[in-house]
Amino acid sequence: MTAERFRRLLVNGYLVLFFVYLFVPLAIMAAATFNQSRFPTVVPWTGFTLDWFAALWRDQRMWDALGTSLIVAAGVIALAVPIGLAAALLLDRLHARARTLVYAVMVSPLLTPGVIVGISTLIFWRQWFGVTGGVFLTVVAQTSFIAAYAMLLFQARLERFDRTLEEAALDLGATHLQVFRRITLPYLMPAVLSAAFIAFLQSFENYNTTLFVRGLDTTLTVYIASKVRTGLTPAVNALSLVLILLTILGAIAYELMRRRDERRKRVAAERAGDLAAPVEPAPATS
Repeated sequence: MTAERFRRLLVNGYLVLFFVYLFVPLAIMAAATFNQSRFPTVVPWTGFTLDWFAALWRDQRMWDALGTSLIVAAGVIALAVPIGLAAALLLDRLHARARTLVYAVMVSPLLTPGVIVGISTLIFWRQWFGVTGGVFLTVVAQTSFIAAYAMLLFQARLERFDRTLEEAALDLGATHLQVFRRITLPYLMPAVLSAAFIAFLQSFENYNTTLFVRGLDTTLTVYIASKVRTGLTPAVNALSLVLILLTILGAIAYELMRRRDERRKRVAAERAGDLAAPVEPAPATS
C-alpha cells in the first residue's frame, strides 16, 4: 500500500466516523419519535405510532416556550447585529496598540461563563432599574456575549475591504452616511446575514444565561430541561424532528436560490459579452 493510498484511506475513514458521530444520534432521536413507548428511546421497540406528534400539538406550554424563544432570538438579532457591526467598524479604525486593548475587552464576554453573565446582568438591572427578569432582560443578557460573535464576523469581512472605495466616494462629494449606506453596508451584507443567523442559533439554544434572567418567562431550552427532571416524553423528539426538517428545507431552499442567482448572473454576463463583441462589417460588393 502506497503512502498516498494510505493517506486517502485514513482521511475517508475519519470522514465516515465523523458523520456517523454527527448523524447517528439524530437518527436515533428521530426513530424514537415513532416508538409507542412513553420514554424517548428506540429500545425496546413497542410499535410504530404517530401519536407523539398529536401530543406535541396539544402541549400548549411547549408552544408558548417556543414562541418565547423566537421572540428572544428576534430581540437578540436586533441588538447584537448593530452592536457587533459598530464594534467592528470601531476596531477597524483604531491604531494598533489601542485596537489590541479594545479587542480584548470586547471579546471578553465570550470567555466568561454564561452563569456569571446571567447573574451579573440580573444583579445590575435589579439594583439600578428594578427589573427582576423577563424577556427584556433575557435579550440584554444574551446580547452581551452574542454581539461579540457578530463583531468577529464583521471584522473578518472588513479585513478584505478595499478602503480606496470609501476614499474615492468621499473625494467625489459623498457624505460619510452615503458612503456607509452605498459602499460599506452592501459589502458587509453577507456578514450581516451570517451574524443574524449565528445570533439566532446562539440565542435559541442558550440555557445557562437564560436560566437566571428569564423571570417567569420560559424558553424552550429551559422547558425541555424542566421536562428532563419531571419526565421527558417523545413529544420533545417530535419537536426536534420538526425543527431538523425545517432546517433541512431551509438549507435546500437557500441552495436552490443561490444556484438560480448564479445562473442568472452567468446568463446576464454572457449576454453582456455578446453585446460587447465587435460586429464584423459585411464584405463590400461590386
